[in-house]
Amino acid sequence: MATLLKCYKPLLPFQIRKIPIAASVESFRYYSRSRPRARCLSTIGNSKSTVNIKVSNGAAASVDGDGTDTELRKQQLWLHNTMSKQKELFIAKVPGKVGMYVCGVTAYDFSHIGHARVYVCFDVLYRYLNYLGYEVNYVRNFTDVDDKIIARANELREDPIKLSRRFCQEFHQDMTYLHCLPPSVEPRVSDHMPHIINMIQQILDNDCAYRIDGDVYFSVEKFPEYGKLSGRKLEDNRAGERVAVDTRKKHPADFALWKSAKEGEPFWESPWGPGRPGWHIECSAMSAAYLGYSFDIHGGGMDLVFPHHENEIAQSCAACRKSNITYWIHNGFVNIDSEKMSKSLGNFFTIRQVIDLYHPLALRLFLIGTHYRSPINYTIVQIESASDRLFYIYQALYDCQILLSQHDEASWKDSIPAETACCINKFQDEVLASMSDDLHTPVALAAMSDPLKLINDLLHTRKGKKQALRIESLAALENTIRNVLKMLGLVPDSYSEALHELREKALKRAKLTDDQVHQKITERDTARKNKEYDRSDVIRKDLAAVGIALMDCPEGTTWRPAIPLALQEEQVAAP
Repeated sequence: MATLLKCYKPLLPFQIRKIPIAASVESFRYYSRSRPRARCLSTIGNSKSTVNIKVSNGAAASVDGDGTDTELRKQQLWLHNTMSKQKELFIAKVPGKVGMYVCGVTAYDFSHIGHARVYVCFDVLYRYLNYLGYEVNYVRNFTDVDDKIIARANELREDPIKLSRRFCQEFHQDMTYLHCLPPSVEPRVSDHMPHIINMIQQILDNDCAYRIDGDVYFSVEKFPEYGKLSGRKLEDNRAGERVAVDTRKKHPADFALWKSAKEGEPFWESPWGPGRPGWHIECSAMSAAYLGYSFDIHGGGMDLVFPHHENEIAQSCAACRKSNITYWIHNGFVNIDSEKMSKSLGNFFTIRQVIDLYHPLALRLFLIGTHYRSPINYTIVQIESASDRLFYIYQALYDCQILLSQHDEASWKDSIPAETACCINKFQDEVLASMSDDLHTPVALAAMSDPLKLINDLLHTRKGKKQALRIESLAALENTIRNVLKMLGLVPDSYSEALHELREKALKRAKLTDDQVHQKITERDTARKNKEYDRSDVIRKDLAAVGIALMDCPEGTTWRPAIPLALQEEQVAAP
């Protein structure tokens, strides 16, 4: 039994191949049009198509080819605001436009998986805001002037600015690996000294800062609302990270806006003498330069709530009374084996170290497998599970694409079975509901299970292969899942290439080559022919122990990556 097209709604703003799906439809036509639009998640241009439908009961309906019908255009987004400590309905200051600033890295070393979590989290938000139809001005800075950069440069006997520029490039490479879209703007501190100096002067003019021997400090006592973001009382505050104790300060919590030059350090001229900016003023000045003093979203890791973001609020408001940021969004920490990640504990992992052994999108899948505000625990079991799940997803979609490529699209019918349509609609509803509820990505990922199961049934089971409109069902399911993967930043350039890379990473972890695995398969085949079943079982188990699973089929034995046996047992034993 077929179902009406109105029951099958493309989910995302991506151009897809024509898969008309309808029954009892009086009119069904596509036409192209062009119009301005927000940045799309794909690389297509502005071409869109619209389906005009008149269903059997006489009611009219229309669905834009970008996947956003009237209902979806009204999709609400709720975000947890650190300022109010509760979820709030997102309402942009300017209808249809969003200004978002996310604190970037201090570029002096390779980025770690804590950084990866921050920027994957806000990449998902960026993508979803785009999906909702917003034109997003996403600003993410680089701190390229800082004590840590200077210390590292001295250690390596390198110019601080050149060192920082090098690690900015490395960071860009990491973001490419993780499929993070480039922001609209990436300002650097060293390029914005005039903005920083002007803002410090505004704060001084408004009597919220004071000068001491070429240094300029913000006076927290001049800002009565200090502590409103973190909930700290002024008497409980300390100097904060990156702020050295200075007995000259009027209050222990006062922080540096400008630091006088020290020998051997880079410096810039200012009205207060040569020096360089404090850490906090950088982001206030750069966000104001590109978004103004009033914008929608300011984000970063939970560790930035105090003192960095607290100080940003104070100095921005001191510079301009109209300063106002509506939503403060923060992601949770990354722990390693239930302990806080720390170089001193020896449990510190860079992005490069992880993706040396695991596919970068397995790391991304792991990171969005926990809600962004919750702490996430990085373990080998967890990253292995993410890698295994990614292989399963890509294998199903690859197998689906291969079968579809063998059938002429022109011969496809204009309908899909009701069971397929219900599966698709349930999946889409769950994804939209979870994403709009404070970006609940784990629920969206879990919702993928049923459509993937249906794909595998249609591909591989006797009953599925006999189902009416099987090819049309597979086309609709593959398209829907792929669009959700695009929303989550999980679509590879090629499923085939990604599967190959996942296998290569598994071989590297197992310390085997593909030839060695196939030699083991040959040995096992020989043992089975000779009825040496114990020997056959040992070979299978030895490979499974290192994460290589053998799969027997009529065409012969193949292998796929799998979670090593010991880790599988650890999963089962976990409470």
